[in-house]
Amino acid sequence: MDRPIKKMTGAGILIETLCEMGVTHVFGYPGGQVVNIYDELWRARRRICHVLTAHEQGAAHAADGYARATGKPGVVIATSGPGATNLVTGIATAMLDSVPMIAITGNVPTGLIGRDSFQEINIYGITLPITKHNYFVTDVKDLADTIRDAFKIATSGRPGPVLIDIPKDVQTAKCNYAPADGPSSAGEIPGVDEEETARQLELARKLISESERPYIFVGGGAAGAGIADEVIQFSEKIDAYIGCTLMGLSAIPTDNKRYLGMEGMHGHYASSMANKNADLIICLGARFSDRTTGNAAKYSKKARVIQLDADIAEIDKNVPAAIGIVGDLRDTFPALVKGIRSAKHPEWAKEIREYRKEEKKISEAAEKKAVKKGSIPPKAVFDIINKAKSADTPVVTDVGQHQMWAAQYTEFSLPRKFISSGGLGTMGFGMGAAIGAWFGCGRKPVLVTGDGSFGMNLNELATAVTYRVPVVIVLFNNGVLGMVRQWQTLFFGKRYSSTVLDRKTDYVKLAGAFGAKGVRVSDADGFARAMEEAMKSDLPTLIEVPVDRDELVLPMLPPGGSTDDIITSIESEDTK
Repeated sequence: MDRPIKKMTGAGILIETLCEMGVTHVFGYPGGQVVNIYDELWRARRRICHVLTAHEQGAAHAADGYARATGKPGVVIATSGPGATNLVTGIATAMLDSVPMIAITGNVPTGLIGRDSFQEINIYGITLPITKHNYFVTDVKDLADTIRDAFKIATSGRPGPVLIDIPKDVQTAKCNYAPADGPSSAGEIPGVDEEETARQLELARKLISESERPYIFVGGGAAGAGIADEVIQFSEKIDAYIGCTLMGLSAIPTDNKRYLGMEGMHGHYASSMANKNADLIICLGARFSDRTTGNAAKYSKKARVIQLDADIAEIDKNVPAAIGIVGDLRDTFPALVKGIRSAKHPEWAKEIREYRKEEKKISEAAEKKAVKKGSIPPKAVFDIINKAKSADTPVVTDVGQHQMWAAQYTEFSLPRKFISSGGLGTMGFGMGAAIGAWFGCGRKPVLVTGDGSFGMNLNELATAVTYRVPVVIVLFNNGVLGMVRQWQTLFFGKRYSSTVLDRKTDYVKLAGAFGAKGVRVSDADGFARAMEEAMKSDLPTLIEVPVDRDELVLPMLPPGGSTDDIITSIESEDTK
């Protein structure tokens, strides 16, 4: 069938190709070198919703949150110079968590490149280390195919951000445009050898059949692949237990009997101990980061590792793998499972029960600790959040102690409901990401943040109010940079250098000034009432929750330590 051909400007081609790619929402902030693109966005306003944020970093985080909530690429647009550089933190955040994103920047006309023109910046060069791929478009005839290729690269194999820099004269130049014949196929995953993969799969099945203490380790790659049901069935068949990384949270329902929770530096005791004492670790889409392993030289010395990943660079990078299998988990994992025999490991099950009992004791001891007047224990906060939210509520976090408490205590039954910055640990991520999640899935998000993180990008509260995003912001206020202060408490002799905030900001009045609702609570009952009302509201609501600055996130692996050094409690006098 002949494709309709139109003569269009580069800006028009950009928007048409985005529509062709199925894009319905873009996030951004206009400027002089993208004004032509914004003119075309106005013309296409019934097909693409543009969300105007308060800052380009917020727009990048919104595109990221949209992608995490939906699995589809998030799109962000910014002008040249400071507009483009303001995207850098958001692009890096997406890169380190393997999030598909298309970042589109304008630039000065090609004839002015390299002349230090007003707001000229080499954003292509700046972002090369933090993108999966970059483009600098110099010919309008290449623009449509460049955009199509960018989407293919961003979503195939290990997902990630792609940047397209489009000079002003390329936006205004005209050429013929024709829609693609059909959806582009996914790109091939580098490093895949079908014969070698088949051989490795057979060896992996042999290791599984020999294992007496198998442990399945789920990462962000498995969460993105949507293989939760298959993982659960597999765990039952081989009598294994399941743990996850921070990025793997919500991939497996919290109440599944084989699920032990997050492992690692602030992971669940049972999960970390099961990982330590397993004789086989089956790793699905996780990269064995330092926050997961602690001292990599001491990590799971008793276990052989089977590692399945879309990125060949991750095999053997941090932890030696007995078997490494490269490929899309949607293909390689079912192939692994095929032909696996059922097994029972009663001694392993008994061992796991003991870890769970010990974890319960640790939790009960922490709950008995005296609570300072005017503060609420973090677990009580999340117990209330779990009751108030629904199964499809996206829970978004910023970075810090509140993030780890959210990872430890939040209950999930559906995938893609935990949205958090893991690899880069970006404070200020939450507001933009919550807005993006709302536009992506249309479900009221709950943002868990701290007074330190919230201060980074609280300007996006203006965006939430303007677009009536009904986000519930649970603001943990302890007057300190909690996670850094925790390190100072435990490892730096309580020298609290620059971690005590004690800001005089009135967050309730601040929320009101933006047009949102603000509530300050002082006890768990008050928080429960405020949470119930906020979940019914159509407007953004900020609930300020007082938290004791001496509350610690435990368990904890000390820096450079391992599960042999796990800290499960600390005497109260040590934190006074």
